[in-house]
Amino acid sequence: MRIGIPKEIKPQEGRIALLPRQVERLVQAGHRVFVESGAGRISRSEDREYEQAGAAILSGPAEVFAAAELIVKVKEILPPEYPLLRGEHIILTNIHAAMNREQLDTFLQVGLTAISAENTHRFGSPNCVLAGEVGALEAVRLCLACYGGTGRHFMGHFGESALKVLVLGLGNVGRGAVRTLLGLGATVIGLDVFEGARKAAALDWHDRRMIVGEIDELSNYLEDVDAVVNCVLWPKERTDHLIPREMLGRFKPGAVIVDISCDQGGAVETCRPTSWAEPVYEVDGVRHFCVDNIPGAVPVTASAGYGEALMDKILAIAAKGVVQACKDDPWLARGLTCAGGTLLLEEAARYQKREFTTVQEWLESR
Repeated sequence: MRIGIPKEIKPQEGRIALLPRQVERLVQAGHRVFVESGAGRISRSEDREYEQAGAAILSGPAEVFAAAELIVKVKEILPPEYPLLRGEHIILTNIHAAMNREQLDTFLQVGLTAISAENTHRFGSPNCVLAGEVGALEAVRLCLACYGGTGRHFMGHFGESALKVLVLGLGNVGRGAVRTLLGLGATVIGLDVFEGARKAAALDWHDRRMIVGEIDELSNYLEDVDAVVNCVLWPKERTDHLIPREMLGRFKPGAVIVDISCDQGGAVETCRPTSWAEPVYEVDGVRHFCVDNIPGAVPVTASAGYGEALMDKILAIAAKGVVQACKDDPWLARGLTCAGGTLLLEEAARYQKREFTTVQEWLESR
């Protein structure tokens, strides 16, 4: 199969879908790989390394999209890339289709096959942990007085207590945030709806300054914390919120919300996606950090993890085709978003109120 890796064009996104060592595996399996020149530079992977791995280096995105059947990316397809799409394309990337109707409309109109990589990870994306860790560092930074924060140090000194952070959600993202904050010396309150997640956190960090509780205890802590780090993935169809706008008045001066999950109008009602160029905005006196590609700040590490997570799926698609690969791997099938103008992703259909065909029905008809 002809596999293309274009350069990411989302602002401040330095990741690349596959590193040279991963490209080499594809080439050894008999596939042709086309990489856009400079696509791996910010991830510290140069064109010559991809050439040494057996890839062909092409000058721009148009050339890569024209040469390849399977397009592998990190972030969603953006409007400048729409004219490059063809019906024969298989797109494997983080699509977030429910929240991007224009992108989905384009896919359906073109008739291509799209797979949402974010839905295919059985044990969660490896970049989730990185998002939690980097997001926690941003919370600490934004608590510094020079950035408008509460001015409390992350460690306790001279009779003053350490920074206190409320972490919502104790899954992969939340655990990354908790691990980072506790490592710096902060006090952490970790809340989750799942008993198993709470028990695991309480056991793993039993000897640290951490309180573990149920998510409905959130309001008990708002007035006392310096930062809230949201790691809860909020169902798109829900209209309620963990932190509605009226709760912002209970935050103490200088407190900040870091919304790593970044579901617009989701767990945090006042969340809207931002970029690294302008990461922070203020609502009712409370600063919000809502960058929607946090792992892009550590592209060397993030690219390595992302590529490894997708390698077996890419090899399967390239060797068997999408249909058989999805029949053999139910987790890959979970990512099927659309094919031949048919919407397959139930989440997007529900959120956008569209008709759809279930993945099972579509696969059984082939």
